[in-house]
Amino acid sequence: MLYLRDLTYHPPVCQYPILKSVNLQIAPQQLGLVVGPSGSGKSTLLEILAGLAEQTAGKVFWREQELTPLHLEQLSGLVFQFPERHFCGSTLLEELRLGHPELTSDRIQSALNEVGLGHLALSTPPHSLSGGQQRRLALAVQLIRQPHLLLLDEPTAGLDWSMRQQIVQLLNKLKNHWTLLVVSHDAGELVEIADCCWSLQHGELTALTPTEMKDKMVGAVATSP
Repeated sequence: MLYLRDLTYHPPVCQYPILKSVNLQIAPQQLGLVVGPSGSGKSTLLEILAGLAEQTAGKVFWREQELTPLHLEQLSGLVFQFPERHFCGSTLLEELRLGHPELTSDRIQSALNEVGLGHLALSTPPHSLSGGQQRRLALAVQLIRQPHLLLLDEPTAGLDWSMRQQIVQLLNKLKNHWTLLVVSHDAGELVEIADCCWSLQHGELTALTPTEMKDKMVGAVATSP
């Protein structure tokens, strides 16, 4: 179980806090969805949970243990928005082995199978893959680390309808084994597989049920010009 208690992030260079007393909890094998506009603090929240930034106040717990940024680095796997821009390996094998030269071929193949890329040759260049396949590879890069918590920043951004559906189906499968926290500016298809939802506005987090999130989406469409 992931718990956030009164998490605040207020860098000295900012006039106002980016995150304001955020409270959140996600049970194991659940997918949590945080929806908010650009600049609301979504990516900052993921960076804190990935150990890349440290909160100004508040605490993060996994089960009963309070977590430091170092703990979070080991616990979490973060998939950035447009992760394909960060690929460094010239082949799938190189990409998956970056930082993990000791990985066995069985573990590499298992990670690829988990994301539906097990049929591809390990010599395949990452940049030759389709957009949806590249997102799957980015997930495999994190899964190979065996994190307890998967963090995803706009996982369907820039993909066409068919590829978005494939990624949503994959995330729905992955939550059978991992805890997932997804942030997006648009709930879209993701709300259909979410177990818990939040709205993030100006750094303030509000809990919603998936049904309330759907109703909010419908209302936003109805009032848009």
